[in-house]
Amino acid sequence: MEIEIDNGSGFCFGVTTAIRKAEEELEKGGILYCLGDIVHNGMECERLKDMGLVTINHDDMRELHDVKVLLRAHGEPPETYELARRNNIEIIDATCPVVLQLQKRIKKQYEMGEGQIVIFGKKGHAEVLGLVGQTDSSAIVIENFNEVKRLDFTRDIYLYSQTTKSLDEYHRIIDYIQSHISPSATFKSFDTICRSVANRMPNISQFASRHDLILFVCGRKSSNGKVLYNECLRVNPNTHLVEDVHEIDPSWLEGIQSVGICGATSTPRWLMEQCRDAIQQLA
Repeated sequence: MEIEIDNGSGFCFGVTTAIRKAEEELEKGGILYCLGDIVHNGMECERLKDMGLVTINHDDMRELHDVKVLLRAHGEPPETYELARRNNIEIIDATCPVVLQLQKRIKKQYEMGEGQIVIFGKKGHAEVLGLVGQTDSSAIVIENFNEVKRLDFTRDIYLYSQTTKSLDEYHRIIDYIQSHISPSATFKSFDTICRSVANRMPNISQFASRHDLILFVCGRKSSNGKVLYNECLRVNPNTHLVEDVHEIDPSWLEGIQSVGICGATSTPRWLMEQCRDAIQQLA
């Protein structure tokens, strides 16, 4: 049986940097807290927990003083930094540079005080909360194309996107606004989707088409994982999502000649390799 791990899958730059910073701090000894799951992958979170990383939420952070807290790649709103200052918390900032740049652009637009700031993103997602926080919570979040219709097309619209959203759907939203915006209003859209994530769609489509069976390894909390998994499923109906090796069903392998293993930007390479090894033992 041929088994191939997709070279384009695995941690993106932002996640790799956040995990490296966590490991470097943990090697120094002492307690390191992380605000939210460092990555949407339970197995990787467990590995770092074993090294001493303590995952907390915002309520926990309000009770902490004189400690170190790592901010993951998704980014945080200004209030988090203000809380850290008040509680004498040292911030280890692992916000992805792409997200950080987007936060600055939205903040600058908000300070100009014009029009509607619209963010194409998942409501409640950590990155989106950080982006909305740049506008004192005044930004409008739309989750999909259907929600674009509720915008006020008589007022100026400044459109941004969560970095990991679908490029195709973003362009559909742009086209709709352009065709409905009032002649007296201004519309500007900003290309804020991370290409290291967006480019995975065509790559993973080609990968999924090459194999009899696709094993998509991903934490079920991962937003981009859901998008990439559904793309694999569209191209290859014999696609299965698993969080770890224990979810692999031996019956899937009956009559299979080739298996492709791939994952999300939050999927560690070592976990895909574990799945490969497990399949080799089952084959």
